[in-house]
Amino acid sequence: MPDLDFIRRDIEHMRIQVGRQRKEILQLQRAGVGTASAEALLGRMLVRIDGLCEQRDEMKKGAIHQNKGRVLGGRTW
Repeated sequence: MPDLDFIRRDIEHMRIQVGRQRKEILQLQRAGVGTASAEALLGRMLVRIDGLCEQRDEMKKGAIHQNKGRVLGGRTW
């Protein structure tokens, strides 16, 4: 199972790819080329990002519950 940092990096990578895809769609639209397949791909990418964000949030909740009661010095209260 991937760790929290891996998921965060994957989300960041996908967001960069989404930006590139949006720019490419705009270029295609300006050129008068059909963009239906590119827009469908963009939609799938956005759904994947949403899923990764949900997974990240669930992992963060689990990490918070694991570390509950600890302070920066590592003491448990």
